[in-house]
Amino acid sequence: MLVTINAKEYDIPKDATISDILKMLDVEEKTMAVAVNMQIVKKEEWEKFRPKERDKIEILGFTGGG
Repeated sequence: MLVTINAKEYDIPKDATISDILKMLDVEEKTMAVAVNMQIVKKEEWEKFRPKERDKIEILGFTGGG
C-alpha cells in the first residue's frame, strides 16, 4: 500500500500501524509528533492506528535549545 511519509512515497504493509512504520524507518519513538493528513495522531494510538492507501504522514521531531 502506498503512503507518503515526509514528502517521500513508501510501500508499506496494508496492516501496518504508526508504530510499525516508525520501526520500519528506524525512527526512535522519542519526543515527536505524527500527523496523518494534517491530523495529529496521539502517541497512545500509534499501536492501533492504521493509515490508509495514499495517506500523507508527517513525522515531526522536536529539539530543545536556547
